[in-house]
Amino acid sequence: MAASERSLRELIEKWLEATGAASARVQLQPCPLPGLRRCVCVEAQRESGVLTLFFFRHGDGFWQVFPPERRPAMSLFTMTA
Repeated sequence: MAASERSLRELIEKWLEATGAASARVQLQPCPLPGLRRCVCVEAQRESGVLTLFFFRHGDGFWQVFPPERRPAMSLFTMTA
């Protein structure tokens, strides 16, 4: 199954398994970037310290560890005399 087809819970479990964390605290966060809708913060306690991951909800409904791409927009303005 592709990462984009996984639920948020499955993605969190995958990342925590890879880091060796036994448990985690999951919180819905206000997005740090303007214009983004949903962001979840996951804090996991490990032997080496706390691991913090952010998951972002993309426009297609899937969750990723990177924010949705925000392309700059330009417009054309012409002046007439």
